[in-house]
Amino acid sequence: MGRRPVVLFLCIHNAGRSLAARVLLEHYAHGQVEVLSAGSEPSEELNASVVAILKERGFDVTREFPKVLTEENASSADVIVTMGCGDSCPYYPGKRYLDWDLDDPAGRPLEEVRPIVAEIDRRVQALLAELTEGVEE
Repeated sequence: MGRRPVVLFLCIHNAGRSLAARVLLEHYAHGQVEVLSAGSEPSEELNASVVAILKERGFDVTREFPKVLTEENASSADVIVTMGCGDSCPYYPGKRYLDWDLDDPAGRPLEEVRPIVAEIDRRVQALLAELTEGVEE
């Protein structure tokens, strides 16, 4: 069996979208994929609406916090998924990039954040299916 693929979710603040994507992919992957998340300019705290939605879905996010992007994270990643960071996210040659154009949940009420998290969930499951195609658990 080969090495587990590594996915890095990258946004500016690592407080909402990339957090949700990391938590969801880690849950669905059951260890088949290594999942990282980081921000080019990490926030001081997590997005409260995203945290509330993840808690509603039964996820424990008490150990989560915004993380800064490091060379080590980027160099270990097979797939880097950017989420609205534009030019503030550095480019690493030789990496597979996906750009998920998603609304920023910052400052939005819960009812506006739910569809954003639902779309992240959909995309995470599609990415996982692609990454694990033909791989037995």
